[in-house]
Amino acid sequence: MSRSTTRGAYDGPVTTTSGGGRRVRYADAARALLKETLFDAASGLLREHPWSAVRMVDIARAAGVSRQTLYNEFGSRQSFAQAYIMHEAEKFLAAVREAVHAHRDRPRAAVSAAVEVFLTAAASEPLIAAIVAGDESEGLLPLVTNQAGPVLSLATDNVTAYLATVWPGVASRSLRLVAEQLVRLAISHAASPTATPAEVGATLAEVLGPHLDELVAGSQQ
Repeated sequence: MSRSTTRGAYDGPVTTTSGGGRRVRYADAARALLKETLFDAASGLLREHPWSAVRMVDIARAAGVSRQTLYNEFGSRQSFAQAYIMHEAEKFLAAVREAVHAHRDRPRAAVSAAVEVFLTAAASEPLIAAIVAGDESEGLLPLVTNQAGPVLSLATDNVTAYLATVWPGVASRSLRLVAEQLVRLAISHAASPTATPAEVGATLAEVLGPHLDELVAGSQQ
């Protein structure tokens, strides 16, 4: 069986067989596992300690690797925090996509369900608690507010792209405006909750829903 090396979307080489199959290299699979282990270790530590008290050496020890291995992978504590937040954001976005898909025929209900599932998941996530409790210098909050370019861009791009597959007739600019406001409001409510996830979902659906209903209805005419 012949093999050739190409480059996949995960930014690493894969082995392609003559039958069309793809197999990730061992080194890349090992690196992905290392990252998952380190992020899981950070989540475990954040259940018991504020982020300001969590050191890189603590994360490395909890993950069962050397501190140098951790630094080799991420370079700095802030870079690790940024990657960790991005990783957790991907998991939240997966839940949001499922909620929208389940209500794709009712845009307003899709908004309500998406916000509710996001806030429900965030309520039990140690990362969110750490963000809320963090101080200005050592906390995670700046990475999700004034330094949050990559995080907000990831979430907005992801939600916009998915909404385009659900309602393909709506202009991409309009969907992006909806997605950006939805993402920013959801993150704000997650960081500083004032009501239950269901109540917040209903409120945002009341605010953003009519506009989205109008966009979807107009695209179907």
